[in-house]
Amino acid sequence: MSAPETVGLGTFWGIGVGPGPAGYIPLAALEALQQADLVFAPRARSAETSVALQCLEGIEIPPQRLREIEFNMDPDRTVLREHYAELAENIAAELRAGRNVAYLTIGDTLTYSTYGYILAALRDLLPGLPQRTFPGITSYAAAAAAMGWPLGEGKERTLILPCPEDAHALKRDIECHDIVVLMKIGARLSWVLELLRDMGIAEHCAFARRIGLPDEMLATGVNSLCATGAMGYLATLLIRKTPREKRHT
Repeated sequence: MSAPETVGLGTFWGIGVGPGPAGYIPLAALEALQQADLVFAPRARSAETSVALQCLEGIEIPPQRLREIEFNMDPDRTVLREHYAELAENIAAELRAGRNVAYLTIGDTLTYSTYGYILAALRDLLPGLPQRTFPGITSYAAAAAAMGWPLGEGKERTLILPCPEDAHALKRDIECHDIVVLMKIGARLSWVLELLRDMGIAEHCAFARRIGLPDEMLATGVNSLCATGAMGYLATLLIRKTPREKRHT
């Protein structure tokens, strides 16, 4: 059995940035970012600029070190697998050449993040790869902080999930938990808001989109929130089944 291909390999770092406000990056991750020979930054195919790079505003990265990756979140899993495999091959080539590589992802590195797929593919290609993953700030933690909205108090049960495909499934989830953090909402926002209003809990909920970015949207209480204007990428709903208990005199 041959030894793992590790001699001469560069180091791979996964770094969570944002979501949104500049400065949301751990000091240890910033140090690694400054040491990286190459920085890979994802960009949605529909976007002109990388949100991950926007989250690093004020941190200078020489243009020659940047590699923007165009992402198209195709619902076809075969297409996505091919995309991740190709990206991992490109990163592996740089690592084999001895270059240190940082990969940026929005929010926390391993919470509903494409970074997890890239890391798994790289470990298959380069067993024993020198690497470190730095935790980041999740979108729901940033949303809760921006609006002063506790994600759980006392023995409250909190569920974090991507938006279900139908209202009945989401209603069951809400009824079984005190708080539901809803991610990956997309075009489902219209019926989600309608459900919250029908359940009589919309006033206890909160909504955030593109936190810290120029077109940020924050709403505490979603009774009057317009789905058409709020719909879009980087949106999170914080759902509370009952009014928050007052614990002070």
